[in-house]
Amino acid sequence: MNHQDVLLNEIRKIVGPTISMNDEIAKVLQISYDAAHRRVTLKSKFTIDETVILCKFYNISMDKLVYFKDQIVMEKTKIIKTKSDFSAYFEKTNELIAPLNAAETTIFYAAKDIPMKYAAANSLFSKFKFFIWFTLLNNEQNTDFEQFILPESFNTKPLKHFFDQATIIEIWNDTTINSSLQQLLYFYEAGMIQLKNAIHILNDIRQIIQNIEANCESNSDKYLLYFNELQILNNAALFVAPNKTLFFLPYNAIGYFATSDRKTCLEQHEYYKNLLSNSKLLNQSGKRDRKLFFSKMYQKIDFYSSKIIDNN
Repeated sequence: MNHQDVLLNEIRKIVGPTISMNDEIAKVLQISYDAAHRRVTLKSKFTIDETVILCKFYNISMDKLVYFKDQIVMEKTKIIKTKSDFSAYFEKTNELIAPLNAAETTIFYAAKDIPMKYAAANSLFSKFKFFIWFTLLNNEQNTDFEQFILPESFNTKPLKHFFDQATIIEIWNDTTINSSLQQLLYFYEAGMIQLKNAIHILNDIRQIIQNIEANCESNSDKYLLYFNELQILNNAALFVAPNKTLFFLPYNAIGYFATSDRKTCLEQHEYYKNLLSNSKLLNQSGKRDRKLFFSKMYQKIDFYSSKIIDNN
């Protein structure tokens, strides 16, 4: 099967068996019925521009059309250079996950840092994480946290709604909250965030941990927390749904490469299964194991809280 066959088959899956492919192709490419017929019957080839138009219109990943051993086509999220780029970043992310049914999707997340799910929650902690990412990714003169304002078009609600509907499997270790706490201390000591806001953010982090602990104790089948003390985690995420899989690989503070390449996603799924088999499921472990893990999280928060307050 050649590349054009693959593309036409993917379009057929989307439009269904009762729709005329000739009419569809003619409409999307704005060409004549006869020109569309020649392409559908493989008498003419799609141009590169036409292929791109069709893939964008039907939300088909280009990697479905490319078959090179050990090479895949990957998309990437918007790099953050300006505050308005945050809006484009989330628009791209929403576009990538749009084909997935959230209620039927399982998300595997190897949490090197507090996961994006919690940064999309519209809290002061959320604003702080975006402040950090913006500070790390642009060359503009740094502003104080209190002067940092996201654009009105900034909207994380669709992504948060997706996370709320999906089944979440997070893998944490003892260091998962370290970077956020250290960043908060750094910016406070640099005089770039006020004491009252630093304390508020610490309370937000504590609330995140309390909510996670409550979910573990409730034995919810929509949220599973694994503890792994052996492997270094990397914030990679795998979305698995009946009709599609999608793998996100981080490449800077917030950006991701993304692919739906079947072989790559299957390999990552096997990797996560192996990672989970070597991790402890805190939802089903004994009360002592859960208390030990969460006590360490609270002790870290208390430690940084004391350092910030004592420095005042």
